[in-house]
Amino acid sequence: MKKQPVLAVVGPTASGKTALGIALAKKYGGEVISADSMQIYEGMDIATAKPAAEEMQGVPHHLIGVIPRTQPFSAADYVALAAEKIREVASRGRLPVLVGGTGLYVDSLLRGIRFSEEGNDAALREQLYDDARMHGNEALHARLAALDPEAAAAIHPNNTVRVVRALEVCLSSGRTFSELKAENAAHPSPYDACIIGLDYAERSDLYDRINRRVDLMVEAGLLEEAKAISQSGSMQTAANAIGYKELLPWIAGEADLADCIEKIKQETRRYAKRQLTWFRRNDQIQWLILCKNDEVQEISKKAEKMIAKSEILWYNG
Repeated sequence: MKKQPVLAVVGPTASGKTALGIALAKKYGGEVISADSMQIYEGMDIATAKPAAEEMQGVPHHLIGVIPRTQPFSAADYVALAAEKIREVASRGRLPVLVGGTGLYVDSLLRGIRFSEEGNDAALREQLYDDARMHGNEALHARLAALDPEAAAAIHPNNTVRVVRALEVCLSSGRTFSELKAENAAHPSPYDACIIGLDYAERSDLYDRINRRVDLMVEAGLLEEAKAISQSGSMQTAANAIGYKELLPWIAGEADLADCIEKIKQETRRYAKRQLTWFRRNDQIQWLILCKNDEVQEISKKAEKMIAKSEILWYNG
């Protein structure tokens, strides 16, 4: 069976994925499908760097702001939803362009991982979220480490969604999350993917971009957005997004604003490092190593050369 062509742009936060994805979508007649675990939620706009309408330049974007903030959403949910969008885009004769920095989503989708229904228990899941709120993320992660050390080593303690899912599987199925994940991965991918990764020759250049982005977010209304979400009582999901939880001490009058903003920058830099670590394990990614003064047009031209040389001859234009 002929595999579905997909172009993907991945990399750390603030690396320029959105701009490159749009440029390539315009070049190849594509539509963008987001692969960001936080942009998919409604109302979390500034902190998650959702592209504004003018940034999209008329290119259709999918899976941005489509899930209620109070609704749990897993990698399995993403794979099902993204696969549907890929089919829709392809049915219009357009190229699906996957853009995002959530490595788990990208890998699960493009590697054709199938998620079993085994280990699903909604009541247990809610109890685990309650435990996280009551006892903290570290305590929940320690429970996972005792049941499934391999999964715990691969999941950051603050990634509550994944920790809860792994514990849900362990406790409800009697099997480890790692075991089930390995079984699910043993299937051929339905996609021919050309994956472009973005990184910077100097790590300090990426960190400077991150710091500037945070400052621009503050100017764009991040503080007001964080206050509104905090007052809405729906912080469960937002607590996983950098830019909200770091402002809670300021909102409560317990910390200086400048210190909280610096904390956002620090946590974002750490997140970018974790993203790079994840993506570096994927030998399918072709890396574009950038300099701080590179323009989008120049980056796009380099990406087009990579695409032309790809062994995956998915583009006939």
